[in-house]
Order: sequence, then structure tokens, then C-alpha cells
Amino acid sequence: MSITPQQIRTALAQVEDPRSGAALAITASNSDVHLDGKELSLVLALGHPLHNRQTELRKRIEAVVHGLGLELKDMRVTTSMVSTHAVQHGLEPLPNVRNIIAVASGKGGVGKSTTAVNLALALQRHGARVGLLDADIYGPSVPIMLGLSGRPKSNDGKTMEPLVGHGLQANSIGFLIDADAPAIWRGPMVTQAVEQLLRQTNWDRLDYLIVDMPPGTGDIALTMAQKVPLAGAVIVTTPQDLALADARKALRMFQKVNVPVLGVVENMSVHICSNCGHAEPIFGEHGGRDMAAEFDLPWLGALPLRMDIREQTDSGQPTVAAEPAGAVAAIYLEVARKVAEIVARLPHDAAAKKPPLATAH
Repeated sequence: MSITPQQIRTALAQVEDPRSGAALAITASNSDVHLDGKELSLVLALGHPLHNRQTELRKRIEAVVHGLGLELKDMRVTTSMVSTHAVQHGLEPLPNVRNIIAVASGKGGVGKSTTAVNLALALQRHGARVGLLDADIYGPSVPIMLGLSGRPKSNDGKTMEPLVGHGLQANSIGFLIDADAPAIWRGPMVTQAVEQLLRQTNWDRLDYLIVDMPPGTGDIALTMAQKVPLAGAVIVTTPQDLALADARKALRMFQKVNVPVLGVVENMSVHICSNCGHAEPIFGEHGGRDMAAEFDLPWLGALPLRMDIREQTDSGQPTVAAEPAGAVAAIYLEVARKVAEIVARLPHDAAAKKPPLATAH
């Protein structure tokens, strides 16, 4: 008989915190337990920094895990619980999602989806519970990027269970239609489909849901920005003047509907030759940084144009998952840290109910 996440939490709940000497009292609300065969991945929210004692804590947890016949593959500690923050007037946060963050660009081809998936993975590595919604109906890419296939299961005939890739809860129209089938839908049908994906997916106690927005600033994107309860938006651009002009439109669109813009990410900031390592700013320099300064927005970071980023994403192994200790992953992790800190400073949603405690899964 296989062991359940709740049995694991019960066994770990009595482990002594090396900092305080008290039992960890691990519950479903302050931990994330993920089993892959006999390998256990564990995220703990302890509410305080461990300083130099995380190694000692890991040894204590490993001893208990081994006693259960499991192996501790990965353990991450986050020091605080994520709060629910205010959304647009007239909307309410989803019951089981604390914060929805849109990742948007004014045009396609700037690496928006790659940024969205790596931002989600980076937030997860910081210890958050994260989901990814593919709202690009005409060009869904999340199934490929996360290496996922198949259709979402429904236990009640009304709602869907998210698929899980690299620990991320995910849903996409790409899971519901054939890979080569075109989505020949008009605007109202598209927005209805995205709303169904958003509200009829059984997201499980998410701190952040990253939404990969459709490119552009037309009716579809604007309607989504009005109807999806967003805590904030991240703008992705390249340094190229044409991309920057469209990114400004996306920025103003969110400002028009009173969605906080959390900052600007510049993608493809410099091309790195895979043969010699030569760096060349083929799309221009500092465009994203200058745009952030122009609108008095946080500058979140710049990502290089490298072949391995494209190859990793196309193979279903995005950079943060493929090379978590690499230089590019470090940039994504820094972007995620900044985003989390900016969101934490936003007004809290006083009217929203806190996500209910979920049973072990």
C-alpha cells in the first residue's frame, strides 16, 4: 500500500526545528508534498529564517523520510506565507488562488511564453505553490514547454483537474484540442474559453497563478485584463524599437483597467554565440530598462538570446528546470524574487476570503 502525503506530513510534524527546538507541526497549509515514485520533494513555510541551520534540518527530515522507505530528492524552505492582494474593482480573487499575475507583451515573438513558464518555475523554487494558465488560445505553447500531453480529468463532469509538469499546476486549451487543430474562434468565444479554463480548473491552494496572456492589445487581451482578477502584470519586451512601441501599448492597457504593472523584463537583450561566446546586442541596447525608467516602473531584469534557452523550452525542459544552478536560471530566480517582493507590498484584499485548507492530495 502506497504512502500518502498526509502520512508523510504526520511523520514529519514531530521533527524538531533546530532553531527553536519546537516541533515543526507540518500541515497541509504550510507545506507542499510531492511524491514521484519513492522520491520526495518537499516545500516548507516555517515563518522564520533558518540562517545556517537548514543543513541540520534537512538531516533530521532525511532520517524520518528514510524511515518511511523514501528518498528526499529536494527540500526548499520559504520563510513566510503569501497573502492575497487586491484585484480590479468589481472582481474578487479566485477562492483557491491568492494572486494572479499576467505576463504580457504588445506583440508576439518576444519570448513572453518562455518568460512566463520560467517565472512560474522560479517562483516555485523560491518555495511558492504556483500554477500556469495558458491564455494564448490561438497559439497555446504550455503543453510543449512543460512536456505535457493528454486531457484534463474531470471528477464531477463540470470542473477540470490541472495537469502537473515540473511541479507546476497547468491548464491550456492545448490540452483540449488536437495539437494540429486550429482554434478558429471569434473574440467572445476566446474570452469565454479562457474564463472557463480559469474558473473551472480545480487549482490547489496556489500562491501565484501565472497567466500567459495572448499577444497584442486588441479586444481579446483587453477583455481578459478586465475580467481576470489580477494582482498585477509583468511586461515582456525586446530592446527593439518596434517591440518597445507595442510593449508601451500593453502597459497602458493594464493601467487603463487599474491593474498594477509589476515591472518590465527585457528578453533577447544580447545574443550569445553558442560557438565562441561572443555577445552582441543585435536588437539594440537597454530598451526595456529605459522603458521602465520612462514609466517609473521596476526594472526586473534582462535575459540573453541563447540557443540553449530555446532548445530547453522546446524539449519540455525550461531553463529553470533544466539548469537550476545555471547563470540564466539565476536571472529568472532574481526576476521572481523581485516580482514576489513587489506583489507583497501591494494592498491586501481585505474582502477576500482566505483560501480554504485543502485535504492532502
